[in-house]
Amino acid sequence: MWKMSVFLSIIWAVNLLYGEWFAFLIPSLSTCSWPHLQPSSSSSSLLNEVENGSDYVKIAVVADPQLMDKTSLPLAPKSLALEIVQFYTDLYMRRAFVSSVLAFNPDVVLFLGDYFDGGYILSDQEWEESLGRFKHIFNLNILRKNSNIKLYYISGNHDIGYENVNSRNPEIVKRHEREFGGSNFKVTLGKVDFIAIDSQTLDGHPQGKLTSETWDFVKNASQDIYSNPRVLLTHIPLYRPDFTPCGPHRSSPIVNQRIYRDGQNQEIWYQNYVTKNSTEVLLDLVRPALILSGHDHDQCTVTHMSKNVPVTEQTVGTISWQQGNLYPSFMLISATNNSTTTPQDAISTQLCFLPMQTHIYLWYLSLFVMTLITVLVWPANEVVISRKLGNIMGNIKNIYSSFRSAIKEKNEDENCEYEEIWDAEGSMHLIKKAKKVSSTFVNESTSIERGNAVMRSKVRKQAGPEGDASTNPDVSIYVGSVRANRSRGKMVIWRLLRGLRAIIVVAAINVPLYVLLVFKDWIDK
Repeated sequence: MWKMSVFLSIIWAVNLLYGEWFAFLIPSLSTCSWPHLQPSSSSSSLLNEVENGSDYVKIAVVADPQLMDKTSLPLAPKSLALEIVQFYTDLYMRRAFVSSVLAFNPDVVLFLGDYFDGGYILSDQEWEESLGRFKHIFNLNILRKNSNIKLYYISGNHDIGYENVNSRNPEIVKRHEREFGGSNFKVTLGKVDFIAIDSQTLDGHPQGKLTSETWDFVKNASQDIYSNPRVLLTHIPLYRPDFTPCGPHRSSPIVNQRIYRDGQNQEIWYQNYVTKNSTEVLLDLVRPALILSGHDHDQCTVTHMSKNVPVTEQTVGTISWQQGNLYPSFMLISATNNSTTTPQDAISTQLCFLPMQTHIYLWYLSLFVMTLITVLVWPANEVVISRKLGNIMGNIKNIYSSFRSAIKEKNEDENCEYEEIWDAEGSMHLIKKAKKVSSTFVNESTSIERGNAVMRSKVRKQAGPEGDASTNPDVSIYVGSVRANRSRGKMVIWRLLRGLRAIIVVAAINVPLYVLLVFKDWIDK
């Protein structure tokens, strides 16, 4: 029983180390890399790739953390259930960002909006609490003080709402911009211009203040179309026809366009994609080489046409495992520091996937069930299981012996010869006779045969008492009396106690290990 407890403890420890620690290191160790460092046919050696690393700005893209709050689930605010859900959701994103994203040592991190689930609904105090969680999850206090990593943010519909919300509650927009900066901005990284827009206001009322500001910004940022290649940053994806394929990385069903407006003033209160007209104008003005978006929570790659030039849009999946995507992701972008012949050569992307937390928890549950079955079944059937294993081994030996006997009979036939003999009545008979061999071989064979005969007799003699013992009435009475003395209730209690002891041993080793792993990842680094 102790050996089984130790074995189960080791199994649990290995699984906890993988699920709570090593799984978040896999993207940086094996499954993902910066696009400019990936092997290619034109690369002569790894040394050349490393030397060219300084020619690129390394950009990590994170989308839709959407921190859970009182608006996320039908649970009472500050309830224990909501606190537990929030903690494990926050813990996953912290591990994903610190151990997976920051492990690539990016120069820039771009956040594509939707930082809080109910950002535009929360009171100032609740919003500040969510902001504190956001800073802790993404290590912002330390990155802003002690790191050279630049951070940029765009707004999402869960942060400031759609037009019917932000147009009537300007203090919500101001609150967001005080912490995360303006909703529309342009920044140059390397030799690439990144143009971020407030896509929640693009399709608003033309006379609306925020809608006018966004379109004025787009026109001003697009004046010099012969400058650096451009990347368009938008939280809401651009228009795509219904049922447009999203490529091989899509895991959930395709979401088609839905847009709802207020009946009186036609202000938007929900939309999946930017409208077709706004998309065409935006592409004609900006002429981007790449489009990055979020909002959809799942990965999607589509191609738009701008002035008969194909433009790829990459929708980045959510970094949270609680937002409807079983395969959370982030993106790595290499932006060149050198002048290039084409805009497409200036920017390269790589989609990276994070651990599937739902699958990890399901595996923990399965492992727990298997552990319970093992500790409850093994003590009661340890002798039976050992006997059955012994019987299986015995059957294997018998099959092997039968096979050897068949080979032996075949060899005996090969060592014999048949002679034709005619009787007095004229009938022929075949008589089996041993082949003539040397006297030395015959003597050795005879001695072996006799030796075998002696050994068989000994085996029979030794087996006799054992066979008698199995049918000895005294032994049967003794065994029966022992079994009779153990009541069914005592047997059940005995089994439960042994199983409980095994579980306590497993828990005593692995619960502190789990707490250590959680504490290690949750504290600031």
